[in-house]
Amino acid sequence: MKNQLAELRSERGWSQADLAEQLGVSRQTVNSLERGKYDPSLPLAFKISKLFGRPIEEIFQPDEE
Repeated sequence: MKNQLAELRSERGWSQADLAEQLGVSRQTVNSLERGKYDPSLPLAFKISKLFGRPIEEIFQPDEE
């Protein structure tokens, strides 16, 4: 799954640790999400969506396969 997480985080001047703290996850989880190595759970995707004020589908896009 592709995502805009790194760009959205960067626009706000947040580190991965800052974002992780706000989401209640580890920095490693944020890193894995940004690199596309980990797909978020639905509750986490909703949390991310609410935090950035954007629809989930604007932040996360399925891989074209």
